[in-house]
Amino acid sequence: MKMELKKNCAYSLLVPSSMGVRIIPVDRQPVHCSNNFVMTVTSAETNVASVSSYLGLPVKVLTAFVKGSPIARLIKDNLSSRHMDYEAKEVEQGGPWGYRHQFNIADTGCGSRGPQVYNDRAGEVGRILTAKDFDLERIFGDEGVQIVHMSGLFAALSPETGNFCLEIAKVAKKHGTRISFDLNYRASFWKNREKELRKIFTEIANVSDILVGNEEDFQLALGIEGPEAGGKNLAEKIDSFKKMIEQAKKTFPNVLVFATTLREVINVDRHLWGAVMSVGKDWHVVEPREITVLDRIGGGDGFVGGVLCAILKGWESEKWIQFGWASGSLVTTLLTDYAQPADEEEIWSIWKGNARVRR
Repeated sequence: MKMELKKNCAYSLLVPSSMGVRIIPVDRQPVHCSNNFVMTVTSAETNVASVSSYLGLPVKVLTAFVKGSPIARLIKDNLSSRHMDYEAKEVEQGGPWGYRHQFNIADTGCGSRGPQVYNDRAGEVGRILTAKDFDLERIFGDEGVQIVHMSGLFAALSPETGNFCLEIAKVAKKHGTRISFDLNYRASFWKNREKELRKIFTEIANVSDILVGNEEDFQLALGIEGPEAGGKNLAEKIDSFKKMIEQAKKTFPNVLVFATTLREVINVDRHLWGAVMSVGKDWHVVEPREITVLDRIGGGDGFVGGVLCAILKGWESEKWIQFGWASGSLVTTLLTDYAQPADEEEIWSIWKGNARVRR
């Protein structure tokens, strides 16, 4: 099966996002033990979009920048280096205690010591984005977009961004754009907002064409019964993941594609990585395979990015999950939390298990 997409569009993929930076200790050390750090640009949504943009598809980002900020300059230059167009609201900082871009402070972990992530999002400029900041009719109607991808991380940032995602979904649906939604549940974002966010997430899921999440995402964000998170014997739990998706299909009958990744952590450097996907009446499964991990952050985004890129390239659905699995695997070998594929062959070589030298 192939997915029908809108023709003659300026953009293959569009993502709304709140951009920030990730600060990583060098040499895989913990944050509190380190004196040297590397700073990279980050956001879940642009992580997803990078697979398509590096492989030559036109991508656009809707975001916000702090006017005159050197961090904003860094982000703009990074997006340009990733071959992405951006349209942004420019916001005055408003003094030292005003707006800024988020800081994500995270180490990679090593061996038996798991990675730790600390989010500092106070005053985050992306939290104030609304539909009024962009001409959505022009973007989706005149320019045209084939797929819009939204993340639960952005939707849950604030009441404003949640409503922004809802408005995007409505306009996208009106103009024939496919809608992708990665649930990305985070307990700290949902605290004391469960009723509000469940309503918003359910409304977005109802109009989505592609719905992605792990077992925790489906259960806690949408109330879909599923298997316990984590644990061992992942391969033996695949049937329970299928049952969870079957429940989701009954609740959200308009969704065409459901997908979930499977991860079992042997240690920080070795994971079992798999995926389950439902496309209409067809099931596609990647049994968990061992991968070597340098930095796990962004692997899930890489999976979604690979799936969307495969859909945009017009491939059969059997290849969507394969390309997604391999794109997620690629990200775990990099110190950026987004994929930077040299070409399609690099990703397909990962899928085939071919790690020989390319000359």
